[in-house]
Amino acid sequence: MFHSICVRDYMTTSLFTLQESTEILRAVHVLVEKDISGAPVIDENGKLVGILTERDCMRIDLEASYYEGYGGRVENYMSKKVVSIEPDVSILELAKRFIDAPYRRYPVLENGRLIGLISRRDVMRALDELW
Repeated sequence: MFHSICVRDYMTTSLFTLQESTEILRAVHVLVEKDISGAPVIDENGKLVGILTERDCMRIDLEASYYEGYGGRVENYMSKKVVSIEPDVSILELAKRFIDAPYRRYPVLENGRLIGLISRRDVMRALDELW
């Protein structure tokens, strides 16, 4: 039964995304304002090209404190190596991945297209409902 429950059943599909060209100060402000810990970054064609995380934002703030100012575009600060997951992976398999990896969320891609996002909390909710 557990193996039949998959990422597709619990992923978030209403996504907040950022553009590569978004000014970084604006992006950080929006993440804080919306209480979001990270957002996928897409190019002008809608292709996933990165992710801007809280860790990236903290690095920006730390650099700003040393250099007394910062700026630029999201593409200069985002994490470019994004590990994604497919929608039909079982929740148990994803739980194992979360335990073994430092990620807090995975973009969900289907046929190379961003269709959702799944977080540790989504997996915890799925497991809680199952138990």
